[in-house]
Amino acid sequence: MRETLTISHIGGQGDGVARTERGPVFAPLTLPGEVIRAEVRDGRAEAVEIVTPSPDRIAPVSPQYGDCGGCSLQHWASTPYLDWKREQVRAALAREGIETEVEATVATPPGSRRRLALHARRGPDGRAILGFKARKSWRLVQVNACPVADPRIVAAIPALARVAEAFLEHPKSAPTLHVTWTLDGLDVDVTGVERRSGGLSADARMRAITAAAQADLARLSQAGETLVMARRPRVAFGPAIVPLPAGGFLQAVPQAETAMVERAVEAVRGAGKIADLFCGAGTFTFPLATAAPVLAADASAEGIAALKAGIGAARGLKPITAQARDLFRRPLSPYDLKGCDAVVFDPPRAGAAEQTAQIAQTKAQVVVGVSCNPTTFARDARILIDAGFRLERATPVDQFLWSAHVELVGVFRR
Repeated sequence: MRETLTISHIGGQGDGVARTERGPVFAPLTLPGEVIRAEVRDGRAEAVEIVTPSPDRIAPVSPQYGDCGGCSLQHWASTPYLDWKREQVRAALAREGIETEVEATVATPPGSRRRLALHARRGPDGRAILGFKARKSWRLVQVNACPVADPRIVAAIPALARVAEAFLEHPKSAPTLHVTWTLDGLDVDVTGVERRSGGLSADARMRAITAAAQADLARLSQAGETLVMARRPRVAFGPAIVPLPAGGFLQAVPQAETAMVERAVEAVRGAGKIADLFCGAGTFTFPLATAAPVLAADASAEGIAALKAGIGAARGLKPITAQARDLFRRPLSPYDLKGCDAVVFDPPRAGAAEQTAQIAQTKAQVVVGVSCNPTTFARDARILIDAGFRLERATPVDQFLWSAHVELVGVFRR
């Protein structure tokens, strides 16, 4: 039986939410104020028909819209969409009893994603196809165009599909190609290959290497192990050119990275020494080192090695000390951070409660938190605030365009 529902707001995962006597009903691809008709099963609306569309509804630009699970909010006008992301940050802070200025969301343009995770499966003709998972499903939606991605990655999809062929050798393999556009071309790291059977055969490995050469990949690796490298992939962090580790972390959108780095550097200006924690290969380290000496730490030995390689090639920097250390198991203590009057930390989605507790005990006067999860950011912010810091401002950044994900930068001062 179909029901008529009115969407009250957008939930944290990007679905519209209708309030009913039985509880909330989540309706994908809807907007606040819209009246819909749908089948309701287990709190989810299916086979949704828009009866009264919102005036903020716009025409989607992706040919896969509605099927691909990547863009849940492509049908929403820019202003209310960006305001919603700002509200996600404000609400997460409010749940921890934190009030501060939440700035307008920093927008990023279409065609700017330099990193994509493309899933590979065999198509009806037996050849590899690449795409994204369908909404709430393991089914693959083939992608030949993507308005979010850098056009150079989109143009390479046919060649990347030929590379993927070799990694489908075992029927239990479900390869994912982690594709990154670098200064030296495409860097591809493949995960999801069946290993219990012995991994890739010598023949499949050679076919992968041949396809990589035909696609002019800078590097092809499998789970961080280089299979072939024509050119060492490099990225620019401030004044430094850094070799990117195979399978290493990199911010997905250069414009988002720039916005976050600029705010971090401005916040710590005047510091005598800066700690950069969860530093990766140096996204923030090198720009920070234009202002003051930097102590950098990250669990990735490969990332720290890349950072050190970048130090030797950069000019005009203050001294950088870098160490590989698991900051979850062995967070830097106030003794380790002695002399650092500013701290920047950019942890994974889980946040960094243990490391934040150590930062709170230092003599640092300013702390910059960078996060891809407003909920864990707010939890860590509460630790700093309880120790005498004030959250001066928070800035949402729309790094993952048309998705429900929100990045943010927060500046704390004692």
